[in-house]
Amino acid sequence: MTQEKWGQLRERLLKTVGQNNYTTWIEPLEFEELQDGVAVFTVPTNFMGNYVSQNFADLILYELNTSGETVQRLAFRVAANSTARPAAANTATHPVTAPAAPSLSSKAAVSASQSQMESLQAAPLDARFTFDRFVVGKPNELAHAAARRVAEGGPVTFNPLVLYGGVGLGKTHLMHAIAWELKTQKPELNVLYLSAEQFMYRFVQALRERRMMDFKHLFRSVDVLMVDDVQFIAGKDSTQEEFFHTFNALVDQNKQIIISADRAPGEIKDLEDRVKSRLQCGLVVDLHPTDYELRLGILQNKVQQHSATYPSLEIADGVLEFLAHRISTNVRVLEGALTRLFAFASLVGREIDMDLTQDCLADVLRASERKITVEEIQRKVSDYYNIRLSDIIGPKRLRSYARPRQVAMYLCKQLTSRSLPEIGRRFGGRDHTTIMHGVRRIEELKSTDGQIAEDVEMLRRALEA
Repeated sequence: MTQEKWGQLRERLLKTVGQNNYTTWIEPLEFEELQDGVAVFTVPTNFMGNYVSQNFADLILYELNTSGETVQRLAFRVAANSTARPAAANTATHPVTAPAAPSLSSKAAVSASQSQMESLQAAPLDARFTFDRFVVGKPNELAHAAARRVAEGGPVTFNPLVLYGGVGLGKTHLMHAIAWELKTQKPELNVLYLSAEQFMYRFVQALRERRMMDFKHLFRSVDVLMVDDVQFIAGKDSTQEEFFHTFNALVDQNKQIIISADRAPGEIKDLEDRVKSRLQCGLVVDLHPTDYELRLGILQNKVQQHSATYPSLEIADGVLEFLAHRISTNVRVLEGALTRLFAFASLVGREIDMDLTQDCLADVLRASERKITVEEIQRKVSDYYNIRLSDIIGPKRLRSYARPRQVAMYLCKQLTSRSLPEIGRRFGGRDHTTIMHGVRRIEELKSTDGQIAEDVEMLRRALEA
């Protein structure tokens, strides 16, 4: 394969991976040779070769073989002088701004560092993600309070603040809200918000361009560092090491660090122990799965926003309650469903009632159908109350068995689509009226007995997790 052909192939890769990925990962590759089905490329660092191998090798192999070459695998070789060559020497025909040459004067280097800082500070924040638009409920009230405290910009009381939880629970919303508040109330502070992926891109770029001192200066001169989705750096040793040193430098200067992740730091696989330890030394807050009341509040908040766009649309009673009940796992899906509903109703000129909702959101509702089984609920309840499964199903009427049994009946009614007679058959052949009585009894106790209310909520969360 010729250098000219590799240049043409890179043009196709650019269109596939996008400008950012192309500049960071594809452009630095230099085609060396193709021999015995192995395409050999030179790369600036081992780290870059490993990353390209893990993330872009299949795509590159596909493009090579599509272009008429016969290639079984890729190999990457670190060239001794590759870091000294400017990227402009590569053969891609797409115009890409070449990085500064290593011979920059100190004044020019400072200017480049400042330019890099400005581009990072300008990282886009979503205007919708403010504290005013964050709906607070029991599952997220601690995370919201902690985020509010940090956003005051006062003395650092806990460092770092780590927000973790599943998809669509509000981690990124709170991160953006903190950044907006700090930029508004404390404009003199240097607030840097970026994803862990962007942190890694900047690190690799600094290595490739031999600008590590600029990189270190950039990240050690901020007042507030916010890194979203830190689990992305797990397994990437060089990036983790630099993150660790950056973390320590900022803590030593009493600068605030805010981190988000999809799980608790101790549960992130392939995250180095020393990084886990640093993340766990501050305040670690879990954003719990949403409950019905919080989901309903989120929907009511979104309806107010949509009403400004669709002032003539009306929404029938019961629709929001139905959605809050049926779409329980992901707030983004919930909000997206409501947005689709308003748009569809506007196009067809109809009121948003239950019939329109079920027609418009049929696919979303099918995907959100609960997969929890009666047997799973029975096992979870028996484990929670430390009694045997046979006692949940059996005829014993002792209160220590009867109350957990009623809790299980209530959860079966709430979390499955089984009818009362079907549930009764799974509970030792009981009549549907017995199931109905048990459900009503737990509904009554939830409002008067705090322990029962807590037990039901804990079990529901465990089952829906």
